[in-house]
Amino acid sequence: MKVGIMGTGYVGLVYGTVLAALGHRVICTDVDHGKIQTLKQGLVPIHEPGLETAVRQAMQTEMLLFSTDLEHMIRQSEVVLVTVGTPPQDDGRPNVDAVMNAAAMVGTSMNGDKTLVLKSTVPLGTTRQVEAAIRAILRERGVPYECHVAMNPEFLKEGAALHDAMHPNRIVIGASGEPARASLLRLYRDFADRSVPFLQTNPETAEMIKYASNAFLALKISFINEFSLLAEQVGANVAELAHGLGLDERIGPHFLKAGAGYGGSCFPKDNAAILAAAREHGQELLTVRASVEANERHKNRLVARIVSAFGPHGDMAGRTIGILGLSFKPGTDDVREAPSLHIIRRLLALGADIQAYCPHGMPQARRALGATNDRLRYAADAYECAANADAVVLVTEWPAFLALDLGRLQTAMAGNLLFDFRNLFAGRPDVRQLFDYRPIGL
Repeated sequence: MKVGIMGTGYVGLVYGTVLAALGHRVICTDVDHGKIQTLKQGLVPIHEPGLETAVRQAMQTEMLLFSTDLEHMIRQSEVVLVTVGTPPQDDGRPNVDAVMNAAAMVGTSMNGDKTLVLKSTVPLGTTRQVEAAIRAILRERGVPYECHVAMNPEFLKEGAALHDAMHPNRIVIGASGEPARASLLRLYRDFADRSVPFLQTNPETAEMIKYASNAFLALKISFINEFSLLAEQVGANVAELAHGLGLDERIGPHFLKAGAGYGGSCFPKDNAAILAAAREHGQELLTVRASVEANERHKNRLVARIVSAFGPHGDMAGRTIGILGLSFKPGTDDVREAPSLHIIRRLLALGADIQAYCPHGMPQARRALGATNDRLRYAADAYECAANADAVVLVTEWPAFLALDLGRLQTAMAGNLLFDFRNLFAGRPDVRQLFDYRPIGL
């Protein structure tokens, strides 16, 4: 099929690459001319394992093209995927201006029947609003074309997005008409051949599946994090607790690893969005709200744990704290809503000096935290991050940290406090000999 993609962010770039690899002719478009020029050179502006190689391979076969000409893309395409951003507003509701602008562009540019697929995470009811908006434009144009609109949510994990897109665990198609369903079944025919489950439903259900999935996963993270602190108080082991829970097939092992709290581009934003949607309909999602509140409280408790280690008054002025890991999870450079940023901001506000290191998250962290604070500096490696530090805090469990020479790390420090908020070093026999080791839930 001829496929057009509006937006070359994380979702658009991954799906454009994968659909090209599956044999579709794909044009990825964006209004950002600089980004398109970078992509035309085979360079990917985000860190996602394997993505740059896959983009270059798809470009070499000429199945993947990049362009700023949205009108040409729409006219050339049978199916148009909308992957633009829906950033949160102050009240938590997503801003869908980019989605509606994309719909208007399709309505004004289409030269025949098209299928428009929303992969952006959108508020409940948006799919039908988009369909109605396009139909109104087509009536004004006086053309007989039909635009069939469907909601087809994405379930990509940053750090494993290519695998998730190429090996989905389900395909959700939310459409009110058969033509849209038929187009998506053609688009994903390779997955049907692999016996991937397909769920065909209405648009509202498809929209809600995305929100409910993320809300449930965030709830599991908040759940195990709360139990990690209780485990410490009673002498239990949260890692073994999580293993025991995960062996129950009704619960499963995923998202039950204690840490510094959830972050990223999806969980915080999507929880805020579904809570706002529930309020609009006179409902209160108590479990989702509790998950959000528990996550915020957990991050604050971890900051308090760091501060209290320096005595009953917790004077942080003049203290140097090393932060290992800035991205919200390993395998990505994404620092949006990352627990590390919350911890850094709180410690800076309390007067501490921060030395930070992350294998891939530092450029994004600089943009998020600003480059003007002279008490925040970025290190060249983990050892420089620890140099003369009173404490080191591991926030994100990058695999490279497992290979650290802990003796060298401790020697570089002025103190010997090691806060391990992912229990990455818990299995190392020398960690408690070298450090005043502070894991979580153990």
